[in-house]
Amino acid sequence: MIDWTLENGVYTLSLGHAPCNEIGTGMLAALEGFLDQVDCDRAHTLIIHSSLRGGFCAGADLRELYAGLQGEDPATHRELLRSFLDRIHGVMDRLDMLPLTTVGVIHGICFGGGFELALCCDVLIAEKTARFCFPELRLGIIPGFGGIPRLRREVGNAMIRDLLLTGRSINAKRALAAGLVSQVVPKQEGMRAAKALAAQSGKFDPKARITAKQFIKPLPREELAREKELFVELALRPTLKAALKKFVESDDPRPYLA
Repeated sequence: MIDWTLENGVYTLSLGHAPCNEIGTGMLAALEGFLDQVDCDRAHTLIIHSSLRGGFCAGADLRELYAGLQGEDPATHRELLRSFLDRIHGVMDRLDMLPLTTVGVIHGICFGGGFELALCCDVLIAEKTARFCFPELRLGIIPGFGGIPRLRREVGNAMIRDLLLTGRSINAKRALAAGLVSQVVPKQEGMRAAKALAAQSGKFDPKARITAKQFIKPLPREELAREKELFVELALRPTLKAALKKFVESDDPRPYLA
């Protein structure tokens, strides 16, 4: 599902789980395994990108979520949701606070949970094909992987409300104007730009770099905890199960865009 290399102090983490890097228990376990092996004494930068043509990440694995919500025991559903959310928040928080400069290279689809993964990065570089979206309200839920609190660190309330309450996607140009991404580059030029940024970041004193990151990028713990509670509350209603049933039965090649 993922692959990584370490060269000249730069980790490159490649997401490669078809069709579009959906985040379920398998992807979660792979990311946990990667983080357990990261040696921050040997590296200064982490670059995250997708090796798939379709995009960075389409979000949560909705088919797996639908399967997990089958059955008649709401208490079991609540327990499973909380367990998964605790694990995914653990991964997102570790990425967010990693004492490395983290660079996300985004092309194509960056939706839902994939958008939330991208928001853990310190710097986002978008290729011109990139599109960002929070479609969760279409399912009767809100983002649950930490997206809203992390987005609040990056952009103004007008952009947050637009993304969340309309479910519309924005392109790379608008993301740049909003301050969500630091630069927009041509198609297939994202990794080149990320490597150039990594080379620059690697020139600095490690203690100063880590201190700067900790100062300018606090973890919004209280908001993240509240978001989890709201997600579980909404997700246990019949609304989500009905929306997921429609999703899994769709013959649209990209049903998350419906």
